[in-house]
Formats: sequence, structure tokens, C-alpha cells
Amino acid sequence: MKKFLLLLLFATGIANAQKEMPSVSLKNVDNKSYNVKNDYTEQDKLYVFVFWATWCAPCIQELDAISENYEAWAKELNLEVIAVSLDDTRTQTRVKPMIKGKKWTYSVLLDPNQDLKRALGIANPPYTVVVKNKKVVYVHNGYSQGAEKELYNTLKTL
Repeated sequence: MKKFLLLLLFATGIANAQKEMPSVSLKNVDNKSYNVKNDYTEQDKLYVFVFWATWCAPCIQELDAISENYEAWAKELNLEVIAVSLDDTRTQTRVKPMIKGKKWTYSVLLDPNQDLKRALGIANPPYTVVVKNKKVVYVHNGYSQGAEKELYNTLKTL
């Protein structure tokens, strides 16, 4: 049974990998519109989309952990982190103050209607999607302390 579950998880990861990024437009915290398929297209650059919400403690822990390493990772691995807020219109006003308070330097996009979340088939945050050359090459759901090291090691192989 354990082998079956591992095989199922592996097969699911492969099914999600190499899926083309959907053409969904989202706005950033300054109301500028970005299309996630067409605006993040630099050849061989890794785009790490981290889906989060202000009410999600593991999401904030993950973004804090990535933030500690972000500058070094960006230089070494040619990557950009895009934090995609899933806050709805009721909690969206908390996003900008949280970003400033945490001093996160990520690009932040707002997905209040969860259009991108649905297009990618994401169930719950935190959820990480790595895109390279417009293709989803890695996905991960959840966060536990130290998971950012696993993410880094995976990113080095892509």
C-alpha cells in the first residue's frame, strides 16, 4: 500500500509537471496588471509562484524562510519569486501592510477571485509552483520548517 501511495504521488507530480502555465491576468498591490503566462517569460529563468494568504500561518512562515535566502538564490539560480495572495476582498487590505512589515522584496500579485488558483488546480495554500519556459516544472503543497531547503535543492536541479 505504501509503495502504491508513493507511486501515485510521483505520478501526480509528473502529471502536474510540464503543464503549460495558464494565461491569467492578475494585478499587483499597486494595481498594475500582469499576465502570468506572458509577463514571466525570460528564457531558462525560474519563476517561483508561492500561493499564500494573510490568514495562513504556514504561508507566512514559508515566505519568511524564503525571504532569508531570496537574494542569494536569485543570483545563483536566476530566479524570481512571485507571491500570489489568495486573500479575498474582505482580507485583501491586509496584504500591502503585511508585505511592508515583513520587508518582503518579492513581486506580489493578487488573486482575489482565485482565477489562477483554479486554473492550476490548487486546493489550499501554501502551494508552490515553479515555472520555467512557460511550463510548470515543479509543484509542492504545504510547508513545514526546513522545507525551503528542499525547495532550494530542487531548484538547483531544474
